[in-house]
Amino acid sequence: MRLILIRHGQTPANVKGILESSVPGPGLTDLGTQQAQQLVGALDGQPLDAIFVSSMVRTHLTAAPLAAARGLTPTERAGLREISAGDVEGLADHASIHQYVSTLFEWCGGDLDVRMPGAQDGHEVLARFDEVVAEVEALGLDDVALISHGAMIRAWCAMRTSNIDLDFVTDHYVVNTGIVVVEGSSAAGWEVTSWLGESVSEAAAMSVVSDHSPASEPLDE
Repeated sequence: MRLILIRHGQTPANVKGILESSVPGPGLTDLGTQQAQQLVGALDGQPLDAIFVSSMVRTHLTAAPLAAARGLTPTERAGLREISAGDVEGLADHASIHQYVSTLFEWCGGDLDVRMPGAQDGHEVLARFDEVVAEVEALGLDDVALISHGAMIRAWCAMRTSNIDLDFVTDHYVVNTGIVVVEGSSAAGWEVTSWLGESVSEAAAMSVVSDHSPASEPLDE
């Protein structure tokens, strides 16, 4: 089957660079609303059997135009929510962002025992997203959109697909309403077939981050 992983539209917290993972969280900016509308055209011609959203308001608002255009009712699942920022929730300073992103990268590198201070470890984060994927697979559908969050999408792809790893996600984030297409199954394995409109090899040749230190990482909650 095909999973179409979509990051939500821009939020006020994105503009300010704030670590924002609370539920239900903020809505969209005017630009974010426009980005949500543009998803309708961006996915024109792409079959879509269902839309799943997280428990955060921004994913519901992002899904609304697409759902209306396709005549679908989004299904909410908390497992798609953003990775909790824990002790650094609501902060935007250099050290807090470094802590959040470096923990994400520890997981993507395979150390799931590391805990986000004041929040979940990698096993718990991965398990909740896996649960939603398993539910989607059980429906027997071919093409399903999961509207989620930037860090969550990168973490799951790094840990659950065969052709995305720590090096790739270190250099590639997910812009607002960016689309990552994954194909396969939990039994046979998953592979990213498109990252923001490019093949993995094309995307790898166009690194978006030249400095690999977590503190320099563009925040993509």
